[in-house]
Amino acid sequence: MRLAFMGSPDFAVPALRALHAAGHEIAAVYCQRPKRAGRGYALRPCPVQVAAEALGLSVRTPARLRTDAVEQEAFAALRLDAGVVAAYGLILPPPMLEAPHRGCLNIHASLLPRWRGAAPIQAAVLAGDAETGVTIMQMDAGLDTGPMLLRQVVQIGATTTSAELHDVLAEIGARLILRALDEQPAPLPQPQEGATYAAKLTREAGRIDWTQAASQIERQVRAFDPWPGTFTMLRGAVLKVLRAEVANGGGQAATVVDDRLTVACGTGALRLTLVQLAGRPAMAADTFLRGHTVTAGMTLGA
Repeated sequence: MRLAFMGSPDFAVPALRALHAAGHEIAAVYCQRPKRAGRGYALRPCPVQVAAEALGLSVRTPARLRTDAVEQEAFAALRLDAGVVAAYGLILPPPMLEAPHRGCLNIHASLLPRWRGAAPIQAAVLAGDAETGVTIMQMDAGLDTGPMLLRQVVQIGATTTSAELHDVLAEIGARLILRALDEQPAPLPQPQEGATYAAKLTREAGRIDWTQAASQIERQVRAFDPWPGTFTMLRGAVLKVLRAEVANGGGQAATVVDDRLTVACGTGALRLTLVQLAGRPAMAADTFLRGHTVTAGMTLGA
């Protein structure tokens, strides 16, 4: 089929490569513009652009689509069989959704309609969901509201992180989009009940609120791995919490309760097992405590 692929982050790369390897004609790849990053503040292309250029594919990085008639006309001129979208980052206006012969298909990292929106993987882990998955959806003008074509369920374990889920779901999405294009399954409308929205994450979302239950904070640590990360303050410095486990104990929220880096929460206690100070390597708690004095009665987060 003659396709346009629209995606930006690492999640979308396996699908792009799978479509190319399967022999589909990818007329154009759309992705977010390069952004400045790193110490040199140099422009860095997104992962999809890097992968597309390595495959010799044409890349387009428009700044906007909804109000750009020229971009919309250029998309229509590609005369596509279908558009494939995976975490692109821009909203497609109706003229672009309708331009391909078979419309546009979205690879969405949740079991719709459970988590619509920008951060479905993190939302599922944070909420303590027992399962998530991938849905291939026929796109419409709504936000992840279109009819479903295919889906696959993945279990979320007691220690599963968003990083681990991300890689599994990306590979599943690549396989499912090939099936959707080949099999052309009948669309199934999404249920009206159970729809929830996973808003775009910010850096501040990772700050620990020690008045929450220990179980909730533990899920936060796993949900926000690797981004935005979970953190608290220790003597005025940012302390990243990379791994943690619910522990016995309790007390005044945010107070260290023993010599093992166990912190009282609103309900229960949380033992920090892998931490990192800004500019330093990650350390297991026992290693960290050999070089930093953290004693019972100290307060974190201030």
